Amino acid sequence: MPQWAAFVGLTGFLLTVLLALSRLSQRSLSGDAGGLTARTDTLERVQPTDSTYPRFESTRTARQRQHIEGQLSRDGLSTGALLANVALTQGLFGVLLLGGAVFFEIPLSALGVTASALSTGLPAIAVGLAAGVGFWVGNELAAAAADGFGIGVDESLRELLAPDSAGGWVVLLGVVLPVIAVVEELLFRAAAIGVPVVGLDAPAWAMVAISSVAFALGHGAQGRVGVVVTGALGTALGALFVLTNSLLAVVVAHYLVNALELTVHEGLGVGRLGS
Repeated sequence: MPQWAAFVGLTGFLLTVLLALSRLSQRSLSGDAGGLTARTDTLERVQPTDSTYPRFESTRTARQRQHIEGQLSRDGLSTGALLANVALTQGLFGVLLLGGAVFFEIPLSALGVTASALSTGLPAIAVGLAAGVGFWVGNELAAAAADGFGIGVDESLRELLAPDSAGGWVVLLGVVLPVIAVVEELLFRAAAIGVPVVGLDAPAWAMVAISSVAFALGHGAQGRVGVVVTGALGTALGALFVLTNSLLAVVVAHYLVNALELTVHEGLGVGRLGS
């Protein structure tokens, strides 16, 4: 007999631990903020006061600042170590969650895995692909709008995740991003929405809202604007899960958003859509 409440309790515990780890990671990424501020302040002070070429000087300062930011970040944690850390941490959460589902006898249907073609067949993949592209375009436009107001998304984590070799990209796209998509969708959508709705008769859209807030807070390393954009993405993924009851569809959509974000901007060096 399924032990719904016990599994929901496990989900809440894992979410709490994940948010705590996310907070620690956020502090780690910003740990060099003091040194960065001091060095960039020095750059600004040595800029000529002559305003004959203000646009050129502003651009040069910005490029120097970006170089220092990237160097400081990479001094703290290499891309390979970060990718391994992400894969292992996410994988551990996935194992614990799946183990809990088996132990508490949670049916697969509550996790968005059924015999329906829209749940596990080609239609689910097609829906996930279409939704993933649409969600990515929405993210791009939202981030570009924020950039226009001078409150852009913190992209330091994305830059750290970007490999500098072909093999690194294979590992990122073939291992790390799939693990992230599967585990986060299993936790934030299947376990946090599907199980409470099926087992405890919780209102579906209320659970979408709650899971989206947790999903947003788990991405605090992207800055305040990034949290808002991620929260919107979480809401869209939650709605997709409720409408399709398909874990596969939201995993495909989530993977595609992350893969496009990294390959387009870090791999191909293309700027934001709409910027």
